Amino acid sequence: MLSSAATPSKEVVQAIAGEMAIGIERAVDCWMAEIDLVLADTRLTTLGRLYAVKDVVDRYKKLSGKKSLEGRVA
Repeated sequence: MLSSAATPSKEVVQAIAGEMAIGIERAVDCWMAEIDLVLADTRLTTLGRLYAVKDVVDRYKKLSGKKSLEGRVA
């Protein structure tokens, strides 16, 4: 059993969780900003925008080591 000295306080846990949430939000904002820039690029055709968004998603998969994305099912 852990002693109370080894158990983090509620404030520490909340601070860590808050920092993690901020990091996740920043990462999502970064990826969404990239997609937003691609979608707003008037130099691209509609198909070009689709391929550019696919490139962003493929880059995310490569950097994260994921072959597929889990989440919402259509």
